[in-house]
Amino acid sequence: MTSCDFGEVLRCGELTVIGRIRSASNATFLCEATLGADTWHCVYKPVRGEAPLWDFPDGTLAGREVASYLVSAAMGWNVVPYTIIRDGPAGLGMVQRWVDQPGDDDTDDDRDDRPAGPDLIDLVPAGRVPAGFLPVLQAYDYAGDEVTLVHADDERLRRIAVFDVLVNNADRKGGHVLHGVDGGVYGVDHGVTLHVEDKLRTVLWGWAGKPVDDETLSDVAKLGDALNADLGAELCGLITPREVAALRARVVGLLGNPVMPTPDRRRPIPWPAF
Repeated sequence: MTSCDFGEVLRCGELTVIGRIRSASNATFLCEATLGADTWHCVYKPVRGEAPLWDFPDGTLAGREVASYLVSAAMGWNVVPYTIIRDGPAGLGMVQRWVDQPGDDDTDDDRDDRPAGPDLIDLVPAGRVPAGFLPVLQAYDYAGDEVTLVHADDERLRRIAVFDVLVNNADRKGGHVLHGVDGGVYGVDHGVTLHVEDKLRTVLWGWAGKPVDDETLSDVAKLGDALNADLGAELCGLITPREVAALRARVVGLLGNPVMPTPDRRRPIPWPAF
């Protein structure tokens, strides 16, 4: 049992690197944050380890990760694990609460290689979509067999899909959806979000063209109110004012036309998909 809130430990605790997540495209470390007798695992991505992206030239990936967390929090959604920017062993960087998953152990450093699991996102033989799943696309696996990318028709996943529309997520891979041992479903790796141009790329197209329910729209409206209050100014310290304005426009657009977008665009699926 811990005596401190995990947020306090992540903000104020000493960060110790215990492993590197090798599959990540940028420097990404599994750390322990320790404050007194309390220790929490977290992900640490130092800004100096970010590879420059020609299509995301402004700010930092860490700033976009934190901005995405703040959007989730403003909606009252626990979609993105608690995320901050703070100093660490390799300088200023993003620190995010680690999501424990079934089968995790302290030495696992390949989180990004693991899909969310057969109960959420998977590849199945063509023509054999399980009950309760939604098909996304047909493809061929490495053995040349025809398969279908599917995801569960699950409220927790649907919420992430709506969130991705709002933050304009350009990289919602299957491995960026984590099924926690606490029963929660979380989205991670939001370094390429919140662009002013339409860049939505996701494996969660199962609800394309479907209406957004009233309860979700109420939370989207809550985000709009927050943007018109203090959140807008706070986000301007993490992303550009134009990107904040584009976020507002996506909120207004979804409220005015509460239908999930369709993948009628170039490269609607991130690669690799997992």
